[in-house]
Amino acid sequence: MLVLGVLLIPPYAANWRLQSYVNDLADDPSTAKLPVEAVRARVLSDAAALGLPVHDEDVHVAVSQGALKIDVLYIVHVDVAGYAVDLHFRPAAGS
Repeated sequence: MLVLGVLLIPPYAANWRLQSYVNDLADDPSTAKLPVEAVRARVLSDAAALGLPVHDEDVHVAVSQGALKIDVLYIVHVDVAGYAVDLHFRPAAGS
């Protein structure tokens, strides 16, 4: 059980940090004024810094009537004693 926790806690902790970053980004009024590609690049940069396997096509940014919505969908593959587990994460935020 301890080995399982050691293998699964890091991806969940990194996802929590990415979710926090996405929330902060969406809550910042100046972010809605940025081009969609610039917001996507910021999310990708933070995900890369956290070591998460997030790709350009995994990040969806939309601005509608001044409201910003950010959705990220990515999968972390974890091998546990010869057994493969895919963890699906979906951090999202909107202003």
